[in-house]
Amino acid sequence: MNNPENPTVVIVPGLRDHVADHWQTHLAEKLPNTRTVPPLEHDKLSRDARVAALDRVVADIAGPIVIVAHSAGVMITVHWAQRHTRAIRGALLATPPDFESRLPDGYPAPDDLSRNGWLPTPRELLPFPSIVAASTNDPLARLAQVAEMARDWGSRLVHLGAVGHLNPASGYGLWPRAEEFVRELARTYEDAAH
Repeated sequence: MNNPENPTVVIVPGLRDHVADHWQTHLAEKLPNTRTVPPLEHDKLSRDARVAALDRVVADIAGPIVIVAHSAGVMITVHWAQRHTRAIRGALLATPPDFESRLPDGYPAPDDLSRNGWLPTPRELLPFPSIVAASTNDPLARLAQVAEMARDWGSRLVHLGAVGHLNPASGYGLWPRAEEFVRELARTYEDAAH
């Protein structure tokens, strides 16, 4: 069983799955106790398959958990939270996409997302503390839309500035603030427990 002060960090990538120079990959390599939701072989656009993959990873962990989700990984996490009751210390939800608006070329269209179970985006209060890290120039979501999602989820909204989609294409590789947010979420839970 894990030390309560050292939760397992569960990395939830977006629809592009594992990307070698992504900040989530660097974080998983740096932190001592991480698990990454593995890529799907089939049904890659299926919300149910993605949520089930996250649930399998979470179910295999005995101790406390902090979730670190990026992009569509945020949507996987909020859909998962609607149907599962496993206690989570907290979640870092970085640059969630606005699946209800048309995404740039190369990303799924709203009809494809709807057909595969992603829409509507859950807006219920999350059952765990969370931080939404938002970009002012994210091509996948307007800041105002991300702020609304954060409010509905009960998340603390952090403005990162102009960081694009916070991915290698936007220059993020390493993102040291992710570690700060993970530590904050672990402390928030510990403070609430005392």
